[in-house]
Amino acid sequence: MKISRNTVLRTMPLLFVAAAMLALAYTTVQAPVLHADDAVMPAVGTTAPDFTLNSQEGTPINLKDYRGKWVVLYFYPKDMTPGCTIEAHSFQSDLDKYQQINAVVIGVSVDSVDSHKQFCAKDGLNFKLLSDEKHDVVTKYGSIMMFGTMTVAARNTFLIDPKGNIVKEFVKVNPQGHSTEVLAALADLQKGSK
Repeated sequence: MKISRNTVLRTMPLLFVAAAMLALAYTTVQAPVLHADDAVMPAVGTTAPDFTLNSQEGTPINLKDYRGKWVVLYFYPKDMTPGCTIEAHSFQSDLDKYQQINAVVIGVSVDSVDSHKQFCAKDGLNFKLLSDEKHDVVTKYGSIMMFGTMTVAARNTFLIDPKGNIVKEFVKVNPQGHSTEVLAALADLQKGSK
C-alpha cells in the first residue's frame, strides 16, 4: 500500500499531538509529582509545637521529655528507601557526636511503628523513629507533601534548643552529608548560647 506525501503531511500534526498526549499521560501516571501541602512551618524563634507519637518500640514519646537537651527533629519520606537510608545511616554514625554535645536525634515519618521497627532492625538504627500515621505532626511542622497519590513527610529538619524553641530549620534537605551540616550548625548555636 502506497501512502501519498499529502496524506503523511496532513496526519503529521495529529501524530505529534498523540505522541505529546501519551508522553503527558506517562509522566502523570508513572512519575510521581511532588508538591507541598498548604501547611505552614513554625518560625525560627517560636516554641516547637509539642506532640506525642509512638516510637519503633511502640512506646509514646513526648517532645517535652527532651527539655534540657538539644533536639534534632528530622522528617523523612519513607522507611528503607535509598535517600532515607543514607540520611538515617549518617545520623547513626554520628550518634556519639550528638550525645557528646547533649543532643538527641529523632526521626518522624508517616510510616507505621512496625515499619520503623523493621527499618531499625535491618539498618542497626539506635535512635528514636516516631510514627505519625495520622499526619498530625508533619502538618504542625509544615512538613507534609504528596508523592503521587501518597502523603509523606517532606525532608525537613528542625533544631530545637534545650528550652524547647526552634533555633534553625533545614528545608528540602539533601540526605547526603546532612548530619555533618546539622553538627556544624549545632556547634555554632552552642557557641552563641554560652
